[in-house]
Amino acid sequence: MRIALDVMGGDYAPLEIIKGAQAALESSPNLELILAGDETTIRLHWANVDQVSRVRIRHCTQVIGMNEHPAMAFRKKKDSSITVATQLVREGEAEAVVSAGSTGAQMVAALFVLGRIKGVERPAIGSFLPTLKGPRFMLDVGANTDCTPEILRQFAWMGHIYSEKALGQRNPSIYLLSNGTEAEKGDELTQKTHALLLNEPHMNFCGNVEGRDILKGDAQVIVCDGFVGNVALKTMEGTAEAMFYLMKDAFMADGRSKAGAYLLKPAFKRLKNQLNYEEYGGAPLLGVNGISVVCHGSSKARAIECALLKTMEWVGSGYLQDLQAHSFTAVQPVAEVSQS
Repeated sequence: MRIALDVMGGDYAPLEIIKGAQAALESSPNLELILAGDETTIRLHWANVDQVSRVRIRHCTQVIGMNEHPAMAFRKKKDSSITVATQLVREGEAEAVVSAGSTGAQMVAALFVLGRIKGVERPAIGSFLPTLKGPRFMLDVGANTDCTPEILRQFAWMGHIYSEKALGQRNPSIYLLSNGTEAEKGDELTQKTHALLLNEPHMNFCGNVEGRDILKGDAQVIVCDGFVGNVALKTMEGTAEAMFYLMKDAFMADGRSKAGAYLLKPAFKRLKNQLNYEEYGGAPLLGVNGISVVCHGSSKARAIECALLKTMEWVGSGYLQDLQAHSFTAVQPVAEVSQS
């Protein structure tokens, strides 16, 4: 299986991206990589790259930075690593693209190079959440800050199909993120979307879920707009990080606490790995005609390795083909929601 890897994207590129690529190749003999990036830089960090039969380099002269305007940069930098890597998927040279670079640039490249799946109004970025019942999937987490009920309905179907095919969750429970479990809770968008999803007979829509209940894991797919999803995701990431810092301070307070911490160290290490986003690697951009996997901007080698290995699984799952075959045609219009 051949994957195009954007070597130049990310806070720790290219060194950590290359280390992750090397680890993934060691983990899977079926993986082949096309490294998109500056050839001189790649060879500087991977001296014997020519001796690796399952790797080749696609030289690119440009990089889209994290702070650049995605659409403008895409138009001006036709030879950027993320654009070239995405073109490899469109041309059939690679089966997927993986990048830890600018999410906006990857989104724009996917839209203009791969195009949208027929009927999909907006692609969505999904993300994995560690919960008490295993990883759960939330979308959108940043691609679309302004949505309509119809767009959220499409997100729900994309999450449903992806969860079934790629994650093996039969008839997954779909929930709408809101500030209360009652149908009348939330803003107008949430209420109208709730009414719309109730009319989907072949979807296991279970109603609303509050933020405090996400990590319980009952909701296998959580649907929201990109603004709400991004805030929720980063709040959870920040809370987990803060908790570990507070625990560390508490255990270092005195000798007895330090002794207890030493005994509990293996348990805390397991807990940290369970909450570590690197173990989930990346997340797919759903709704485009190809597999484009978005990694955290601060991804290091372990995250890139996991992303590449997970991408191989997702390519083999057939979820993209099911999305392409699904009819995203709108159903009957939603009745007006009373604001009384």
